[in-house]
Amino acid sequence: VGAALLHGCALPSGDPGLVRVVSYNIRHGEGMDRTLDLGRTAAVLRALAPDVVALQEVDEGTRRSGGVDQAAELGRQLGMEHAFGSFMDFQGGRYGCAILSRRPIRRVQPVRLPDGHEPRVALSVEVEGPDGAPLTFCCVHFDWVADDTFRFAQAQTAAAHLDSLEHPYVVLGDFNDRPGSRTLALYARDTRPAWTVPTPTFPADAPTAPIDHLFAFPPARWHVEHAAVVDERVASDHRPFLVVLRLLAP
Repeated sequence: VGAALLHGCALPSGDPGLVRVVSYNIRHGEGMDRTLDLGRTAAVLRALAPDVVALQEVDEGTRRSGGVDQAAELGRQLGMEHAFGSFMDFQGGRYGCAILSRRPIRRVQPVRLPDGHEPRVALSVEVEGPDGAPLTFCCVHFDWVADDTFRFAQAQTAAAHLDSLEHPYVVLGDFNDRPGSRTLALYARDTRPAWTVPTPTFPADAPTAPIDHLFAFPPARWHVEHAAVVDERVASDHRPFLVVLRLLAP
């Protein structure tokens, strides 16, 4: 996995002020080859050595995924704590999103979003930051159709939750929208400055759509050291992206 996966992807490490963050829509571990292989998903993530991972399209105990609790299993394979946010019951289990963390998880808060073509939550997880103070990571996966009515309503509800926080946060995931949209403009406004992935992430084999993004707040506390879409073409229908953030002193 290593050399090919990380081509052009610098991996600074060993600095306690850095937070290595990955977002990945894993399509319940089913790759572009239609093979279900969660071990392959774990290998992709392991090569990126993340501190925090936001995962979209995660199964917990569903028939299509062999009854596996995917967030727990990925956490076990990677040696990370995990949290799961359920969107809905599905095939005898649940379907939703997840966050993995190498840092201690202090609090888990699934935030119910307005229904779209499927139910949705924003999974908000408070972890212990490099300085021991709390940080929140919020994983989102907004509605996917061309009409952005549902997507924007979901984005507004997630933004209202983030506005209530009193410490730094990072919101990331599959926004299903592109730069220039009102959904991304909401997160990029002056009070919520952001970094977004300029490189397409979907579909994985020949990406044309830049729909996976990350936003960090407040701007005075974060510096982007490195950011890249990872050249992984098979393990899911999305490519993962890696952002290395430096948390600055208040």
